[in-house]
Amino acid sequence: MKTGITGGIGSGKSYVCQRLKTRGITVYDCDAAAKRLMRTSAELRQKLTALIGPNTYRFEHGTYELNKAAVAQFLLTSDANAKAVDDIVHPAVFSDFEKSGEKWMESAIIYESGIYTLVDNVVVVTAPEELRIQRIMARDSITKEKAIEWMHRQWPQQQVRQRAHFEIVNDGVCDIDSQIDLLLQKLSEQENKQNINKL
Repeated sequence: MKTGITGGIGSGKSYVCQRLKTRGITVYDCDAAAKRLMRTSAELRQKLTALIGPNTYRFEHGTYELNKAAVAQFLLTSDANAKAVDDIVHPAVFSDFEKSGEKWMESAIIYESGIYTLVDNVVVVTAPEELRIQRIMARDSITKEKAIEWMHRQWPQQQVRQRAHFEIVNDGVCDIDSQIDLLLQKLSEQENKQNINKL
């Protein structure tokens, strides 16, 4: 069985993944994988250069480096441009995750990207909006208005919560570790039930 962890910016999903790692659970990071593949995959490099233009990559010190400024400018020009990049990068991440053999993944856009189709369960990490805003401002040294703008680029937390199978509340009050213990227990019970049904 495979499990996806999601949550809006500032929810603390990466912290939950760190807590899972202390239990010996490795979590495939979709965002990190996308950056790695854009840097190392010749196929992706070819497709992105054809889409964005010759300034997409710089060849420095024997390796190709992504020209982040050029890519960012292209992405921000239109939603159609952003979708065109996603249509190249997302399938590559899907394929890489399946090849990795990992049972857990972390993705901020698990539903928007469609990668939820590769997992059996989705766990959403939630937090009150005001707390999320404070975390984003502190982490990235940005204004409240900018933090809210970033939040509104993602699906509303309630919409993700309605679709997810499990929820971990990261509000600074509820104990994270006890919630993770309960989650792992429920997932184990679910897997055992599935195995019995296969017999």
